[in-house]
Amino acid sequence: MLISLFGAALAYTLGSVPFAVVVSRLMGLSDPRSYGSGNPGATNVLRSGSKAAAAATLVLDAGKGWLAVWLGLRAAQAGWVDAAAVPLLALAVLAGHLWPMFLRFRGGKGVATAAGVLLAVNPWLGLATIATWLIVALFFRYSSLAALAAAVFAPFYAVMGQGLAWTLPPATLLALGAISLLVIWRHQGNIRKLLRGEETRIGAKAAGARGKPPR
Repeated sequence: MLISLFGAALAYTLGSVPFAVVVSRLMGLSDPRSYGSGNPGATNVLRSGSKAAAAATLVLDAGKGWLAVWLGLRAAQAGWVDAAAVPLLALAVLAGHLWPMFLRFRGGKGVATAAGVLLAVNPWLGLATIATWLIVALFFRYSSLAALAAAVFAPFYAVMGQGLAWTLPPATLLALGAISLLVIWRHQGNIRKLLRGEETRIGAKAAGARGKPPR
């Protein structure tokens, strides 16, 4: 139990690393909290006009979710922790992204980190959810709508594939449901904007965003 709690603390700390802010600072861009939606995530970083920065943020945010769960699975296989610790680590790394201690507990919306968690839990489940995001994003050009669709379908895929494409412990299924609810909850403002027709489309540059200075 103590090892599991220590692992959860480490997962939360990892999730708290604000890669959107770190990448933007390293690439000479504005702090993503100062423009657009103010969200420290890949989609808002894209509004700076730098696709490279957005891609790096996306990979790193997904990577921290994947790494926390992957390490938990390896530790469970080695007998260092109980298998029930893995869902705890998944929730802890997402909680770190949503409420990061390095940003005064004001974090992102958890989409990329949740995707990384799903890829670690089961690659096919993760790919199915990511494919849902991509399809909705390509058709409608709204990242928030794509995220909401993926969050709704992820638990559905997990349950429908249970016993067929994968076998997940009940605690993991519950954790995935909780993760989906948290992602949807973090998109409350986006839902209101979508209903009012005020949501920003993917690729639109935000006012006040500073790109990399010319050489």
